[in-house]
Amino acid sequence: MTLALHTPARPEGTLAPSAAGLRATARILARLDEGGTSRSSAVESGGGVTRLPVLDGDGPFALRRVGAPGRQARVCVVGAMSAPLGGDRLGLEATVEAGGALHVTAAAATVALPGRTGEPAHYDVRLTVGDGARLDWLPEPLISAAGSDLRMTTTVELAPTARLVLREEQVLGRSGEETGALRSRLTVRRAGRTLLDQETAYGPGVPGWDGSAVLGGHRAVGQLLVVSPDFDERPADVRLLGGATGEQRAAGERPAAEEGQGVLAPLAGPAALATAVAPDALRLRRLLDEAVRSAAAG
Repeated sequence: MTLALHTPARPEGTLAPSAAGLRATARILARLDEGGTSRSSAVESGGGVTRLPVLDGDGPFALRRVGAPGRQARVCVVGAMSAPLGGDRLGLEATVEAGGALHVTAAAATVALPGRTGEPAHYDVRLTVGDGARLDWLPEPLISAAGSDLRMTTTVELAPTARLVLREEQVLGRSGEETGALRSRLTVRRAGRTLLDQETAYGPGVPGWDGSAVLGGHRAVGQLLVVSPDFDERPADVRLLGGATGEQRAAGERPAAEEGQGVLAPLAGPAALATAVAPDALRLRRLLDEAVRSAAAG
């Protein structure tokens, strides 16, 4: 992409390329349409349809409505250009107001690539879910390409009765190449109190990241977080996922090192967290899909 040396001033939050990298933030706002009833009645009854009064794509983020029956609005994030590159500062914000329901996915994986400078790229996701609202945040994997350096943060604010399904998948290196440097932090607060706060780091400069105590040679790692008031009454059970189960190994199936493994466990709050590692993105997704079914089954 060729950029002119002199460009008009842009409003805050719009595409702003610079020598240091791209600056861009995309925003989604989901709001319950009560259909003639009061907002509180619609929230309590689960009625109404969720509208998207704000769907503001920017930079590499093209946001597309996806038609779907029912009250849940659906958005697909489409990559409009290669990003994040070194030096980029990207943001993606989604707010689901009280009683709304939003499902967000992506058209393809996000690939972190080296930039023209030695600066790391930054990718910040901020999610807010109101009372009685639901957010399914299900992007495609993030791939850390060789030579890249990405710092990613995901911050979630949940109301006391909000529901969340959040999936994160990270693939360390494309096929046949080494991984880049990847640091990722996930912070989730519910009713103003911290539910989950964890940070991971992989790649060059991180001691032991590929050892048996961390990834054990795997190149795909991910987690699935489910937050629901239903867990107040019936917490999730601890379950081993995939090749971690002794029953599968006894049945002659592939060992854990080939198929990946994971665990689903309750958190100290109305939530369950699944963490998994696998040789590749396909087998990682299978493990996390298994976690969704296990969490739903209670």
